[in-house]
Amino acid sequence: METIVASLWSSFRQVPPSAIPAMLDCILTSTSTSPSSLFCALLNEFPNLAEGIAQRNEANEYEWHNCVVSYVAALSYFLKKSGANNMPLFIWKMLIPLLKLVHASDGKLFNEVASLFLGVVTETNSWDVLETTMVPLLLRSIGLSVGMFHSEDSAIYKWSANSTFQASSDEEVCPNSSDDFHDLFTEKHTHGDFIASYPCDFPLSMSCNILTLTLDAALEKENKEVLSGSTSTNITQANIFAGNMLWDLSNLTLKMLSTSLDLRSSAIRFLLPSIFKALLRNCTYKISVRGRHHVLTRKEFFTKIWHCCKLLFSLESLERRDAYDILSLCLSFSSPIDEHEDVKLGGTVDTFDIRADQKFWDEIKRGLLDKESIVRKQSLHILKTTLNLSRESKYHTGISEKAPDERDSDSRIMSKRGRWADNEAKSLGIGRICNSTESSLTGQQRWETFVFLYEMLEEYGTHLVEAAWNHQIMLWLRSSFSPENSVSSVIDELHWNRMVTAEHIFDWLAVLWERGFSHDNPQVRCLIMHSFLAIEWENYGGSAKLVPRSFILGPLIRGLNDPVHHKDFGLKEIYSSWTTESAARFLCQYAIHMEARQHILFLIDLASVPKTYSLGRAGLMCLAECISSAASGVLKKSSHEIERFVGAPSDKVLFQNDKSELLDVLRFVLECSKRHFNPKYRHQVCEKIVAASTIAMTPIDVPMEILMNFISGLPREHTDYGGSMRLVVQKWLCGPNLQLLKAIGGFPKNFISFQHPLDSLVSFNDEELDAWGSEAKRWARVLFLAVEEEEHLYPVIKFIQDHGGDICKQRNNLEWLAMKLLILVSSLVQELQIMQERIENSRITRRTKSDIDFLGMTDTSSSIDVSVICDKFATVLFSFMEKLVLFTELSCSIFWSIVVTDDMALPGSIKGRLGGRSQRRLSSSLCTSVLEAITSIKTLSFVSRWCAQLRTDVLIKCAHGFLWNFCWKIIRSPTPKSEVEAEICIAAYEACAYALKDLVSVFSPLSLDLFINNDNSLTIKADREALLDIFVSTFICSINNVIDGGTLARTRRAVLMNWKWSCLESLLSLPNYALCNGVDPKRCKVYFSDTLVRQLFDDLVGSLENAGEVSVLPMLRSVRLSIELLASKRMDQKIISCDGITIQMMWLLVHSSWILHVSCNKRRVAPIAALLSSVLHPAIFGDEGMHEYNNSPGPLKWFVEKILEEGTKSPRTIRLAALHLSGLWLAYPNILKYYMKELKLLTFYGSVAFDEDFEAELAENYDARTEVSVLSRIIDPELTECFINTELYARVSVAVLFSKLADMADLVNSTVENRDTSAVIASGKMFLLELLDFVVNDKDLSKELYKKYSAIHRRKVRAWQMICVLSRFVDLDIVEQVTSSLHTSIYRNNLPSVRQYLETFAIHIYLKFPSLVGQQLVYFLRSYDLRSQALSSYIFIAANVILHSNKGSQFGHLDELLPPIIPLLTSHHHTLRGFTQILVYHVLQSLLPDLDSVACTSISLEKRCFVDLRSYLAHNSDCAKLRASMDSYLVTFDPMKSISPAGIFTNRVEEHEFECVPTTLMDRVIDFLNNTREDLRSSMAKDATSIRNESLQIDKSPESSEILESNGGESRFQIPKETIYDFQKKITFSKQDLQNSASTPFFDSRASFGSLLDMENEDQLLDQLLHSRGVIVEKLKTSRQQIILLASLIDRIPNLAGLARTCEVFRAAGLAIADKNIINEKQFQLISVTAEKWVPVLEVPIGSMIVFLEKKKQEGYAILGLEQTANSVPLDEYKFPTKTVLVLGREKEGIPVEIIHMLDACIEIPQLGIVRSLNVHVSGAIALWEYTRQQRLLQ
Repeated sequence: METIVASLWSSFRQVPPSAIPAMLDCILTSTSTSPSSLFCALLNEFPNLAEGIAQRNEANEYEWHNCVVSYVAALSYFLKKSGANNMPLFIWKMLIPLLKLVHASDGKLFNEVASLFLGVVTETNSWDVLETTMVPLLLRSIGLSVGMFHSEDSAIYKWSANSTFQASSDEEVCPNSSDDFHDLFTEKHTHGDFIASYPCDFPLSMSCNILTLTLDAALEKENKEVLSGSTSTNITQANIFAGNMLWDLSNLTLKMLSTSLDLRSSAIRFLLPSIFKALLRNCTYKISVRGRHHVLTRKEFFTKIWHCCKLLFSLESLERRDAYDILSLCLSFSSPIDEHEDVKLGGTVDTFDIRADQKFWDEIKRGLLDKESIVRKQSLHILKTTLNLSRESKYHTGISEKAPDERDSDSRIMSKRGRWADNEAKSLGIGRICNSTESSLTGQQRWETFVFLYEMLEEYGTHLVEAAWNHQIMLWLRSSFSPENSVSSVIDELHWNRMVTAEHIFDWLAVLWERGFSHDNPQVRCLIMHSFLAIEWENYGGSAKLVPRSFILGPLIRGLNDPVHHKDFGLKEIYSSWTTESAARFLCQYAIHMEARQHILFLIDLASVPKTYSLGRAGLMCLAECISSAASGVLKKSSHEIERFVGAPSDKVLFQNDKSELLDVLRFVLECSKRHFNPKYRHQVCEKIVAASTIAMTPIDVPMEILMNFISGLPREHTDYGGSMRLVVQKWLCGPNLQLLKAIGGFPKNFISFQHPLDSLVSFNDEELDAWGSEAKRWARVLFLAVEEEEHLYPVIKFIQDHGGDICKQRNNLEWLAMKLLILVSSLVQELQIMQERIENSRITRRTKSDIDFLGMTDTSSSIDVSVICDKFATVLFSFMEKLVLFTELSCSIFWSIVVTDDMALPGSIKGRLGGRSQRRLSSSLCTSVLEAITSIKTLSFVSRWCAQLRTDVLIKCAHGFLWNFCWKIIRSPTPKSEVEAEICIAAYEACAYALKDLVSVFSPLSLDLFINNDNSLTIKADREALLDIFVSTFICSINNVIDGGTLARTRRAVLMNWKWSCLESLLSLPNYALCNGVDPKRCKVYFSDTLVRQLFDDLVGSLENAGEVSVLPMLRSVRLSIELLASKRMDQKIISCDGITIQMMWLLVHSSWILHVSCNKRRVAPIAALLSSVLHPAIFGDEGMHEYNNSPGPLKWFVEKILEEGTKSPRTIRLAALHLSGLWLAYPNILKYYMKELKLLTFYGSVAFDEDFEAELAENYDARTEVSVLSRIIDPELTECFINTELYARVSVAVLFSKLADMADLVNSTVENRDTSAVIASGKMFLLELLDFVVNDKDLSKELYKKYSAIHRRKVRAWQMICVLSRFVDLDIVEQVTSSLHTSIYRNNLPSVRQYLETFAIHIYLKFPSLVGQQLVYFLRSYDLRSQALSSYIFIAANVILHSNKGSQFGHLDELLPPIIPLLTSHHHTLRGFTQILVYHVLQSLLPDLDSVACTSISLEKRCFVDLRSYLAHNSDCAKLRASMDSYLVTFDPMKSISPAGIFTNRVEEHEFECVPTTLMDRVIDFLNNTREDLRSSMAKDATSIRNESLQIDKSPESSEILESNGGESRFQIPKETIYDFQKKITFSKQDLQNSASTPFFDSRASFGSLLDMENEDQLLDQLLHSRGVIVEKLKTSRQQIILLASLIDRIPNLAGLARTCEVFRAAGLAIADKNIINEKQFQLISVTAEKWVPVLEVPIGSMIVFLEKKKQEGYAILGLEQTANSVPLDEYKFPTKTVLVLGREKEGIPVEIIHMLDACIEIPQLGIVRSLNVHVSGAIALWEYTRQQRLLQ
């Protein structure tokens, strides 16, 4: 037995599996061994097989594969022989371990093994063995993976104690469960290590795979026996087994689909296909489980699968993708509706149609729009399968185009582009236009159209979408919504009905449009959007209303947000586009059909889009336009419909609520526009939103709170006095009735109404206080917008007067009534102050620009007088001012009362929190008291300040006296000892800051007396010491004690520090306010001592580095004020040395301020401007020691370098620095010499960033406007307004600086020269020479080759623009150096935009120094060998010198300069010639007198020549056209204006915005000549075409000869010979060619032709002409020169292609190359231009060259080599033989030695240059031409 087994084992590796049965039969026949014993012996060899499989490698892979299959085939054979008794042993001991071994590594082997085993099962009908052995374990493995530990419904694997192997015949192995069975078998038949190697749990994929293979085998067995007609019991057994497996697998599959991704993947991959296949064969299976009968039907299973898919659709993307896979699989095994009917147990017919579920269609739409392409493809596949649209067939679009009738032929006839689109679609095989004339389309046709258009987007190129999309959509809409076919009446099947109604059609059209809007290709997105918006909806019966609202609010708005649809958006500050306008028109059409409430609800949804989707600039503007247009749709309704719109809804409460919601979301759109900083953009958005609001509702339709919030969202600059939108808003608010005014008048009463129980304590915090303040401010703004007459304000005035007198009575438990009243009063006063400021600003603007019509600058709609209103309100405030002071005094008692701190409990919201004033660490009651005191102080100080500006009264004195006394008491308060006391101190200093700010602003002599009277010590010291020293010293000491006391947390200390610097700023600004308000200047200078100011300065500088964001501005302003105070004292004491500010102090300041600047994350305008004005203070900028100290940079120089270096990265920083520095340099020109480097940096600065936030900050931020106004502004206001936010401003500021300095120098020079004048002139000269040296010697600026608009081009323009401005500083001492650099630059090549500034500079120099004209200019004009560019420049300079010289020297310049210019009129250079003609004409026209009336005899010959020349230039049409194109350029040219900043920088080219460079005269000349040349070429081409056409026209001209034949009298026409050779000029025929062609008759002489007039078609004649020309061309190809170029050594494609082209041009006999396939390369064909088709190309590999040359020698060819050798002959001295082979060498190495030995001669091309080599293609071309030249001479 062992011998037989060993023999078999060795043969398994060599014998194929198919031969195993025959081999085993021989063994069994020849031996007495039984199949069973041999089976067991082989089975015991499995461990060896397993070990071999584990150790196999690539070398023996096939051998082991064959061994395993043969081994399994042998065992299977023995099983068939011995029966199924050994089947369990086979399964447990070999099959399952083997399958587990090969499952992961070898899928093919796995399938072969499984197939062999299942073949045995099928043949032996051992299904019961499988059902009791392997199948339960596999099901168990899957069940455990799913988490099914127990199942009562399983047909095979029963999780129970009963034996599942009752039918087992092996009595020895009869376990109680499958696990026990496995254990017994493995224990009996395997070793222990084998058991550990092969555990009983299986991989999920393996289990699923085996089960599906088993199920397929059972079903196949059943199917075969059914087809054979057998009725044996085996059929029942297989059927039962298949049904049981199908039942269990279907249950497991449903469970797996709803679990993890891996389980779901295995179910989709393995189980579902087999289940679907089984249900496709038999729609019903009956199963018995534990005595219960079940029926598994196809309908039931599909229903469960669909519910599972719906669950997956609701999850994430991966689950959704699996759901589409399941649906695709389901539909691939069945139709959407089952063809076989499922029969229930009761006998009723039941079917399942997935298309009846709307969820199915919704998911299809969702899938078609998915972001992942695989999902979209799956959805399209499912849709096409559902609709029974074959993927293979080429379906048509389903759109029929009716034959147009006479009435609408213009609108319905297919355009040329439409016909091209149809042909394009047909050529691609994806659609066609039906030719039927049916008036309606079926659902199937519409579905086919939909799929066609969708596939056009998904599968085909952009060109097809561009060509066919719009045409197909229009045809679809036309056929579906034509008057005779609005809705199809055809009754289709269920799925076709999904595309029958108009609503359904637009639902699916929306899918197409949305897919197009989100396409990856931006061009496709543009095409689809343009197609949608270009639809004329009014022509389709109001079908716009059928577009789904969800599509409009989602995909359409998101698509409109795409920047590709708004390419020109924002250019020239035009914030619109065709897309925006078209979308607005569509929304108007869409909304016009809505009912009233529907309209409002739609506007709400439309305006709410920004809440869920972020819109860009173009998208938000488009949304605003759409909202406005949709709202305006109501205006297009009839008057009856408008009445219905206003009052139609029965439920008016709901309607008003809707309008309130609409106004609120419109306010949100306004808030969104604030993210975009351009004021004009925001203004346009506001206009659209306001327009929509005025149309959709009236102000009385919405609650007052909503209305106030909306008005507050509008920018104040547009609605305040003088605003552009004020009239519109006022007109809207001021309705026909007074309901709104009544509501506004009743607001104060509602605002202060008490809503809490009277016995409860009222508390509030900062947040509530801020909310009340915001509400009151909104109300005050609406109030003064809505009132039209003074009487409308009386209720408000009366309310304040009544409640103001009782303010003290409202304390105690009703604190918030008083608080709200104070807030209300403050809001009204603030609004009145804003109105006063706006009116004053508009008056100033009107005075400065009186010639401009200001639209909206006056309130023409209102008759109220603001001054009268202010006076009335001031009277009311004065009426209770005394009681307000008393109330404030009572409220402030909290600040100096004794506080018990032990039992203070903080609110829960405050514990553990630190922060700003909204998080005070105080109890609720204390917080309320503190806030009451702060608010009362704030209101009293603000109201008293405003009233003091109107009138002076005793009450004002009383209020100010109280406030000063309050400040004294605060700063003298004792140091707090607890955290609560410290918190109260913070609040006290906060109130003090408000009081000081208002007190200082109205500081007057009366205030000074009040201040002194508050402290008796000041009265004594008033004449001896500074008045404010004690106050400020006490304040600083007191607040520092609180800060350093240790009772406050760090963040609360920072808050107190903020109030410290705010108070200090107010105190230091007191002298300035006092001086403005009439205090004696002598007293203003003694408010602070020098020692105190120095201490304050040191304190500020030491704290700058750690300053918080809120403290930056107060600290920097305090620094600036302290420097001013020290400087004023120094000037007053007439001290030359700067005792106040030393260099050491400035070094500390610049270092600290620089650290502060770089630590700020955001570059805000106000802090940057404050930093510049504080550090670079005018009072110290004039001290030269601050700029240079001990031959090193001083502190200010260091700071300027740093700020400009950082400014190159921050546009706003460098622009503000340029603004400030230019003013300082103008004030102190002696400092300029230290800043040449910085001036150059500003000159060349050119950041292209546009800082929109800069303009917004200046417009909206008061601090930014204030700080910028403090800077040393000297720039012309118009230039500042134009350029402050552009890259040009730095350069503009420097240009204006030197222009002003030049004006100053000229003005002073006219009287007397002083030190400042010398500094001005020296600085100008120094900077001019610096720039000239830079442009001449710099590596980049000296380049002559550079691209237009490149960085070098820009820098050149910037340099010469500044040099032109500096030309006024040229003097005799530097003129020679200047002109030398000038002429060097003129000689170099430069673009006209640069050259024009050189010319302008030169003109100014020669006009200023006339003596240089004869010395320099005449010389250069006579240098006719100069470049044409340079000569053009000198001609332009000379002409303008002549034209703009003074009368005394003008004719002298004419005599000197005109003679050398005249010869250039004959220049061969057309541009120079035309340029000279223009300039000479202007000179002669201006200076040559009119001599027509003078007798010719009295005129000299020269003058007569000039007169005739002028006459020619004046009357010649070409010269006149050239002059006309110049647009009077020379007439308007002004040399003096051209060197001014206004002349240089105001010539802005809006189209290009390139450095303010205007179009030059040379550019205009070149453009004119180029256009003329193009016109001439076009005219010549037309003439040539006409001549050729005439030569082809055959008539009875004398050139035609008509030969009459006597036999028939017929005429034969003979073509003139010249017509035959009417080829393109590039084809030249030799005499021999012409003779050969002449010998060939054009027509056959033997053929007879009728008269030409009798010919029915001229095509015959044309065909004969073309045939004749073809004959000639063929002869040209055959008649070639006898020279062959051997280029096998060349490998570069460009050289080979060029040689092919050269050989074809010179008709060489051939070109030999190493590889002929190279001619198919794209690069070769691009260069050769089809030459390879005409010249013979031979393939001669490098190894065959010698053989080829020897053969050619035998044929009589001379073998020549183009190579430089010792004996090579010059090319022009060598006489070529007729038959020549020319060998070309490699590009570098040349011709190899072995080839040179075969040559008859070597020739070389004579060379004169240094580089001793030519390109091989060029060399070959030269040699080939020389050969051709010699051959032509021989002919």
